[in-house]
Amino acid sequence: MNYSRRRFLQVGSLGATLSLSDFFRLNAAEGKADSGRSAVLVFLGGGPAHQDTFDMKPDAPEEYRGEFKPIRTSVPGIEICEHMPKLAQRAKQYAVIRGITHTLADHGLGTRYLMTGNLPTPVVNYPMYGSVVSREFPSAPDVPSFVSIDRPVEGPGYLGAEYGPLSTGEKPRYGQPFRVRGITLDGELTIEKYEKRRRLLSDIDGAFGAYEELDESVRSLDRFSEDAYRIISSSRSRNAFDLSREPEREVDRFGRHEFGQSMMLTTRLVEAGVRFVTVLLEGWDTHQDNFNQMGRDLLPSFDQSLSAMLDRFSEKGLLESTSILVTGEFGRTPKVNKNAGRDHWARAMCALMAGGSVSGGQVVGSTDDKAEGPLGDGFSPDDLAATFLKNIGVDPKKEYNANVGRPITLIRNGAPIPSILG
Repeated sequence: MNYSRRRFLQVGSLGATLSLSDFFRLNAAEGKADSGRSAVLVFLGGGPAHQDTFDMKPDAPEEYRGEFKPIRTSVPGIEICEHMPKLAQRAKQYAVIRGITHTLADHGLGTRYLMTGNLPTPVVNYPMYGSVVSREFPSAPDVPSFVSIDRPVEGPGYLGAEYGPLSTGEKPRYGQPFRVRGITLDGELTIEKYEKRRRLLSDIDGAFGAYEELDESVRSLDRFSEDAYRIISSSRSRNAFDLSREPEREVDRFGRHEFGQSMMLTTRLVEAGVRFVTVLLEGWDTHQDNFNQMGRDLLPSFDQSLSAMLDRFSEKGLLESTSILVTGEFGRTPKVNKNAGRDHWARAMCALMAGGSVSGGQVVGSTDDKAEGPLGDGFSPDDLAATFLKNIGVDPKKEYNANVGRPITLIRNGAPIPSILG
């Protein structure tokens, strides 16, 4: 249940000292069952070429199939790109979804669609998945519920700013002290400095009589300040962000590149109890020089870091409790352009799911012989979202009250994709 003004005053009448921050966390935790689940969204910003990754067309004409060759995986009959040999060996751990289709071949609109599972509209501002999980399954008080590595890709929408992510502000880089929202985690910070800032919030607490009357910007100020404070004052949170604690063998396993460091940080956050992590792996907008960019840099790094994350979660017994979605905002044009690149193409794309109840070692859906569109109806981003949320433990048809005068269904038009979840 939610705390009302009356409940707030009742607590106060008992002589308890309840700050706004304490009140918010108590309200968030009240009546919320612990799902025991976490989730990771690996967002391939820019839109990876589906026919050069997990939906290859080796029998198509040369101007369509491109330069890459398919290789066999550990599952008979499933082939993926030659530049992902590690993922080929681990095909039993994930499911490939082909034939995802939509019409928004624009980075901003496509990203909003794939990050929320709802078609963008000026009427309703839909929340990204991490905000939903943060609301439904708040983490322990000393770790943030939702972390977005680098920057937030989308926002919390109608759920409100208090369910937005704690954004780190930058990506981790090997050999450099990592910073979270400008705070360097290198042992040189002084907690007292931030304690002074935190004490300023007590003035806000004393100025308002009930939580529900607070302006959203005030609530978000408190929440973000509290998150930053908890990171530098809680050893569990601070250690989770401290990549220098990883042995060299783990650094080598994930890779010393930006992809690898970001994915290693993701695993540490989940291990520490963070409920949802969004990690943004960018660079996939290959309008030119597609095959050199992907074959030399993007695919080898992605192959290494995602394989390392799957292995580590499996070794630590966390793969069954961690739902993983890997997707971009759209695919790329079936025909290679004159600059040896591929342009935006939303009519066909693919995604990967792993962990939780996902039945790995399978391909669901298909596209035509040139990867131009799905065979049959295909799947929508709404369907992908419904499957992801169900795997996490959130009912995709749950309704929320929003500021549009009517209840809003979380995923209005989508349904879980058959056979993905066991």
